[in-house]
Amino acid sequence: MQTQLGRTIFTFLLLFSSPTFFVFSTASPPSKNNRSNNAQALVRSSCVHTRYPNICLKTLSNYAGPANSPLDVARAALRVSLAHARRACRHLKTLQAPLVGSGPGPNKGPLSSKSKRQRAALSDCIEQMADSVDELKRSLEELQHLETATFRWQMSNAQTWVSAALSNGDSCLDGFGDGSNGGDRGGGGNDRDKKLGRSVKRRVTDVARVTSNALYMINLVGETWPGKPNKHRSSPRGTHFND
Repeated sequence: MQTQLGRTIFTFLLLFSSPTFFVFSTASPPSKNNRSNNAQALVRSSCVHTRYPNICLKTLSNYAGPANSPLDVARAALRVSLAHARRACRHLKTLQAPLVGSGPGPNKGPLSSKSKRQRAALSDCIEQMADSVDELKRSLEELQHLETATFRWQMSNAQTWVSAALSNGDSCLDGFGDGSNGGDRGGGGNDRDKKLGRSVKRRVTDVARVTSNALYMINLVGETWPGKPNKHRSSPRGTHFND
């Protein structure tokens, strides 16, 4: 009995002292920092090919959610686009009230003909941005419920809705001319008109840039889905908003 017990103890000590036991006993799951570093590496490698890489890196740099695939990054980019669109919509509504030409504030006074046109253009723009919010929400919902059997159809829906959101931005800016002269392509416009046009352009352009990046990420999902080659698509074409 003692001999058997001695052999058991000897075997245990031999196993405990072996390198193999040491490796397995000290192994640990990936740390939170490692997962975060992997997520950031995937974000950087995805952003580098977008139309606005610096904006992409800036807006996704603090992304702390799971990022194990291009699909995760596309969802994050859509959330950024949706948040920017919502903020822009709220901001445009704050610009709308002073255009009535009464009440406190720097815009008090009678409406000029240009201001009347701007009021109509701003009203249209608010509606278009609200549509963009809805389209981006639908696209995000589609990406959150992807199914292999309906993957192509769902991706087509997401791409169509995000493209429509980009078109809404183009239409909004068209209503304000080049955004620097108060909405009159022929020039003119008072300081109030010019200030409004610049404010609208700044907000809508911000949304357009992050949305363009989001569309690229969605396109990338289609190329990196299991069974598809892992290659980058070109950035979405259309209006190129200068940095």
